[in-house]
Amino acid sequence: MNPALTRCDVAIVGAGIIGSACAEACAAGGLNTVLIDSDFPGGGITACGMGHIVVMDDSAAQWALTARSRELWMRRAASLPDDIEYDACGTLWIAANRAEMDAVEEKVAMYRQHDVHAQILNSAELARAEPDLISRLSGALLVRDDAVIYPPAAAQHFAANAATLGAVMRFGQRVQVIEPGRIYFVDGTMLDAERIVVAAGLASNDLLPNLPLRARKGHLVISDRYPGRVRHQLVELGYLHSAHASDADSVAFNVQPRRNGQILIGSSRQFDATDTAIDAPLLAHMLERAVGFLPFLRDVQVLRSWTGLRPATRDGLPLIGPSAQHASIWLATGHEGLGITTATATAELIAAQLLGRTCAIPPAPYWPTRFASETTHAVA
Repeated sequence: MNPALTRCDVAIVGAGIIGSACAEACAAGGLNTVLIDSDFPGGGITACGMGHIVVMDDSAAQWALTARSRELWMRRAASLPDDIEYDACGTLWIAANRAEMDAVEEKVAMYRQHDVHAQILNSAELARAEPDLISRLSGALLVRDDAVIYPPAAAQHFAANAATLGAVMRFGQRVQVIEPGRIYFVDGTMLDAERIVVAAGLASNDLLPNLPLRARKGHLVISDRYPGRVRHQLVELGYLHSAHASDADSVAFNVQPRRNGQILIGSSRQFDATDTAIDAPLLAHMLERAVGFLPFLRDVQVLRSWTGLRPATRDGLPLIGPSAQHASIWLATGHEGLGITTATATAELIAAQLLGRTCAIPPAPYWPTRFASETTHAVA
């Protein structure tokens, strides 16, 4: 650490999993990097996420970003510290009826076209894979190489790697104002930076008002330990096509096994929420949905429930790249529920563009400038 540093190539504001991964990638590329957070790495919205590493196919751009990200996670899986709890348990997208099985068959063809392993399970095969599920399900799509991790530990790992590569950590310092080329801190100090990357989740709106971000509140519940009762990340296929398809409050069956035997239960969606208070009726509805697929959950010991406000965009894609307001201020936010998965490819995109290198995937679909007409805030 160099507390006397007052100038750098790139300053990254926000040490969640996105910002920490960006700091690691920028430092690895030889940029003089500073990572800034008012708290500690992984202590914000990163700590509220499920930690599902998953390929998603809502759009071609979403597929490209999540598939590249998962590939990067898989490449480094063997070298990740044990506390990240990387577990390639796979995802089971569960089809409750014939119509959803038809969707499974469409999805498997597309996955295989992109060389992503995917396998259709019929009802009997699904029952053998997850014996505690209800018996009347039609089948599932198994995506074998999806994984789960413990997100705060991953953020701390990326930040530690960045420090080892020479990045300066400025934790416990709150940013007050950002202007092109300079960051002002609440404690009266300042930092000059050729480029500033704002990766502060929903708080990015506090630093650059009127960004095209909206809050999406989600609930999660963690149980006591029940080893072996859930073996894969389990998600109802309706999660994609009905349960979360509108702006209305919604819940969906989404359950994750933790390596210590605990079970993480989700999920809910509430757009434009203004606080993190538990919505008891919605939480009860979410748990009822889970019990409808896994009846034994009715009797598990719940240890804790919590919420998080995730930064969402109107088109479901994150903001990655130079802002519409000034070429020196960049964004890496708006990942909604896919920030854990896409941290790796987001960092790769940011570093490649800052260094003038060719990106592994086309960067344009994620550029914040696609919302330029809606972004009216002024930067000095």
